[in-house]
Amino acid sequence: MRTNPLSIELAARIMSAYVTRNSIPAESLPHLLATVHRAVQSLNHQPQPPARRATDAQIRASIRSDALVSFEDGKTYKTLRRHLTLRGLTPEAYRAKWGLPVDYPMVSATYSARRSDISRQIGVTQRLRMKEAAE
Repeated sequence: MRTNPLSIELAARIMSAYVTRNSIPAESLPHLLATVHRAVQSLNHQPQPPARRATDAQIRASIRSDALVSFEDGKTYKTLRRHLTLRGLTPEAYRAKWGLPVDYPMVSATYSARRSDISRQIGVTQRLRMKEAAE
């Protein structure tokens, strides 16, 4: 690992400020300086995010008839769209992030069927009103 001159200077300033306000034995200074320098150097390194991929078993288990389990927080939702929007994700980005298939549902089957029935009822009611208005 290459030593950055800026990290050495920053570690020295931190040590200087610490030593002026705290009593430190002289023999522990090299160890303390090395520790501070390592800590400053570690700030430059971006940790690699772990590759998150859901297994086939996890994907199957997350799809229930009454709800969908979110891979983001493990909670169940009837529809994932609002939950994902609040987290700044689109359905496509969510599927890509977790390695889900393109046909992974965003709405539970029960909720979708219920909404479909409501829509049909509204349509039938509107057609009846239009028929009555025409007569």
